[in-house]
Amino acid sequence: MTVVITGMGLFSPVGRGVDATFTALTTGRSGLSRPPEGHPARESLEVAGVLPPIDPRTVATGPETKVLDRVVLFALLTAADALADAGIEVGRDVDPTRIGVVVGGVGGMSTLEQQVIARTERGRAAVSPYLLTGILPNMASARIAIAHGIRGYSSSVGTACASGAQAVADAARLIRAGEADVVLCGASEAPLFPTFADTFGNARALARGWADPTEASRPFDRRRNGFVLAEGAALLVLERAGHAAARGARTYAEVAGYGSTTDAHHPTMPRPDGEGAADCMRAALARADVPPAEVGYVNAHGTGTKLGDIAESAALGKVFGVGGVPVSSTKALTGHLLGASGVVEAAACALALRAGLLPPTYHLDDPDPECPADHVRDVPRASRAEFALTNSFGFGGQNVSLLLRRTTGAGARPAEPGR
Repeated sequence: MTVVITGMGLFSPVGRGVDATFTALTTGRSGLSRPPEGHPARESLEVAGVLPPIDPRTVATGPETKVLDRVVLFALLTAADALADAGIEVGRDVDPTRIGVVVGGVGGMSTLEQQVIARTERGRAAVSPYLLTGILPNMASARIAIAHGIRGYSSSVGTACASGAQAVADAARLIRAGEADVVLCGASEAPLFPTFADTFGNARALARGWADPTEASRPFDRRRNGFVLAEGAALLVLERAGHAAARGARTYAEVAGYGSTTDAHHPTMPRPDGEGAADCMRAALARADVPPAEVGYVNAHGTGTKLGDIAESAALGKVFGVGGVPVSSTKALTGHLLGASGVVEAAACALALRAGLLPPTYHLDDPDPECPADHVRDVPRASRAEFALTNSFGFGGQNVSLLLRRTTGAGARPAEPGR
């Protein structure tokens, strides 16, 4: 059964929406900066991908506006954007029991931090009765379902930085199994608060010492020294192709295959030989019956950590051969949105296939010889690729690869570079 992407809701440091996102990724407009004065994580982060303040009244009313974690706000905004982009109104365009929602992420951890501080400073009475609905990981999915009357399958995914990509894979699996006609899927993350930032900082995993914050995220570059923490959300509308065609929907791309494996190696470090990641990419290709030679682009996980970039490069070499496929990492501009990164990057792949334009890795001034690849650098590269693959790897050895195929014909969205 063919599964297609018919809608996107994107809200990341490089902008909100399809147009802003792809324009930024192909023109080099960075979303990274020093956290502004008054930001709660300013003392913990030298550089971050910070989104603007959000008025909760844009997505909720009454007392709800005071208790929604930023994770849920992002999710509600991007869900509405994705459904509108797909031209779907639940109940009109899809049976409420035949649409699902799967959203990944760690949940409202900043709410938990705030409540622990409040209890410490003011006692038990200061703890909000809304604490649980603020921190539970399934609240993003639940709030979306409530807002749009979605009565089908609903779940949350917690596979660390692979969560969003895993949500897309799970959604495709639901549709292929005949359990849904449409699934809204992706991830939302809001990790820019002191405790979360400090744990990465103390582990020396974050980029540091850069005078220009826009140059701090340097995947595959010899001078890279960590990733840049960022916030945001990305949700895709996946749809059974027949259902999409029946309502005259336009499509971005087909979800042709997906792979999910586990390194079984270490709680945080990837397998140095990249074998788990290679198995994951092979599984995605096998599910689609696509040989490696037909893949024309890989949007790498590429966070800018020493070990991670080397391991992924080894995996790419095992699957495609060294230099066998064009590779880039858009995290150079977006930073690392944890679980949401993989969905932004899947969207980037779909848009790249449609536009025939591969976004480069910016700030890749001196490629690390331990990361050999056909790096797309500095400027976008014209491409006639039919297939693109994106990787997401998470703590615990979680690996997810998504393989997308360019759609053509009357139902496809027209190719407009930079749309």
